[in-house]
Amino acid sequence: MPASTDPKRPNVIVFFTDQQRWDCSGLHGNPLDLMPTFDRLARAGTHVANSFTCQPVCGPARACLQTGTYATTTGCWRNGIGLPADRRRFPTMASCFNQAGYRTGYIGKWHLGGKEGQVGGGRGAVRASHRGGYQDWLATEALEFSVDEYHTILYDNHNRPVPLPGYRSDACADAAIRYVHEHRDDPFFLMVSFIEPHHQNDKDDYPPPAGYRERYAGRWTPPDLAALPHWKWRQDRQEGDPMRIGGTAQQHLGGYWGMVKRLDEALGRLTDALISLGQLDHTIVVFTSDHGCHFKTRNAEYKRSCHDASIRVPTMLHGGPFTGGGELSQLVSLVDLPPTLLDACGIPVPETMQGRSLLPLVRRDPVALADWPEEAFVQISESQIGRCVRTRRWKYSVCAPPDATVSGGASDRYEEEYLYDLAYDPYELCNLVNVDSHAAVREKMRERLLRRMADIGEAPAQIDPSPLPAVRGGQRTVSEAEVRS
Repeated sequence: MPASTDPKRPNVIVFFTDQQRWDCSGLHGNPLDLMPTFDRLARAGTHVANSFTCQPVCGPARACLQTGTYATTTGCWRNGIGLPADRRRFPTMASCFNQAGYRTGYIGKWHLGGKEGQVGGGRGAVRASHRGGYQDWLATEALEFSVDEYHTILYDNHNRPVPLPGYRSDACADAAIRYVHEHRDDPFFLMVSFIEPHHQNDKDDYPPPAGYRERYAGRWTPPDLAALPHWKWRQDRQEGDPMRIGGTAQQHLGGYWGMVKRLDEALGRLTDALISLGQLDHTIVVFTSDHGCHFKTRNAEYKRSCHDASIRVPTMLHGGPFTGGGELSQLVSLVDLPPTLLDACGIPVPETMQGRSLLPLVRRDPVALADWPEEAFVQISESQIGRCVRTRRWKYSVCAPPDATVSGGASDRYEEEYLYDLAYDPYELCNLVNVDSHAAVREKMRERLLRRMADIGEAPAQIDPSPLPAVRGGQRTVSEAEVRS
């Protein structure tokens, strides 16, 4: 479409964090006052109270956010697969904003270059052809590998290294503030992608700014992490060697909370810059994350599971049509944000995008409220090939068994893995997948899952009952109304 000359088009800033649980926010009950800026902007704008990733691993989630499509659609179903370069087949947010006459910028972690897109095969510079269409670039392929918390190097448009001083999230926020100042007279779309509060891979630690770990160590543990084992031992089936699995929350939460606190302070400084430039009311600010973190309580790594600790994220939108939007209770997916932002700026939403705009919900449109999906759909990869649907009441997930045929992040066969009643078990501690009193729920959720898989273009798959032995007696039968909830 031709570039618009409307001077009232809002700017857009996406403040994108990495591995951040939804319950970091005071609006979700965290008592440590870690995110006062987020909470304030969410109250003044639109708080997406039930926000979920569609893939709880870094690269695939980022592909979903850039394109508004699911991971198996783009083919970016695991880390290390580059974002498709065909902008006609897979238009990105950047390409859509470019076409509408916006200046587009990207700062921070990319993780979508793939082997072909990385200069010299490293984890830093990314070829221009693999940057998703962004015009202005100050980024790196994988921040957690190329730098540490006090050593930040990003790469500019010409792939020249740019060292940035300060703590890492501050360095990225400072770069964003400079970008906003330099482009204050342009309509711009800026994505700032932080690595925090992701763990630092080479240290297996969550390194906060100096002095921040001590503020929060031992102060508050989310109930799911407190209930699950700190660690345990098992014999590896192949090697016969003992391997430690289980939670690392008590070891890591102090640093994790400190990283979250500094991120919110960075959000505050960016907001202050917008105020000082007279741009806050003219800018849509979006805060969200790629996935959560379960601190090795659900499997032997940090995310990649169907549990809310992995898939539920904090999300808010402030400014423009989202001012005074209140709280949305609907279940929202990461793929819904690209069409939402395009819609909010009057830019046509490509037919390829598989998400839905939130604007009708913000306006409380009765048709949109009635038609909004009752469940969030999640694809899981790397630790397992799995699928999950979550309603307000129920959580149901399946996993491909070892003998299934797996291709492109999808399987021809799955086995039931988890069923949780979130009304009575919000921390997902009691698996009901093999309890006979919940057979009707399993059947209904299986139908939901298969329908959602078909809706996004996945090939038909078989779902077998759980291999766990059935549990009988002692449970009340679930009513028909509860099955539908």
